[in-house]
Amino acid sequence: DDELQTDGNRSGHFQNGLAPTDEEVFRNIAAQLAEIGDQFDKEINARVVNDLVQHFGDQNLSTEEVTLYMSSVVEELVQSIPLDLAQEKAMLVLAMVLSKRIMNTVPSLVCRVFNTTVNFMNQQLHDYIADMVSQTA
Repeated sequence: DDELQTDGNRSGHFQNGLAPTDEEVFRNIAAQLAEIGDQFDKEINARVVNDLVQHFGDQNLSTEEVTLYMSSVVEELVQSIPLDLAQEKAMLVLAMVLSKRIMNTVPSLVCRVFNTTVNFMNQQLHDYIADMVSQTA
């Protein structure tokens, strides 16, 4: 409804060595992450999102530069928001929440935001995601 949602529906398959897993596992993980994301969303200042929008919209910046900036913002938020969960899980949820807010703010950035977020997650959180899936299966 005029908003990007992560509702647990799977449109593709995990790659990079992750074995196919039961769809219910993905739905359970998505539901847990969405609940945490709703809590984090309230804590994220609009200024942070606007700064990210500026970086994503700057075509002079490479994907690598935008990914590094996003990484630094996520790490900053992990330090500033009181968390009661593992740092990797917090980083994953924050990256997804930030991406959602950027895409809802400027829909024309969807491709760049999506690709950058996937790149960030592959670089920073791949092992954590693989472990989370294997533990839930």
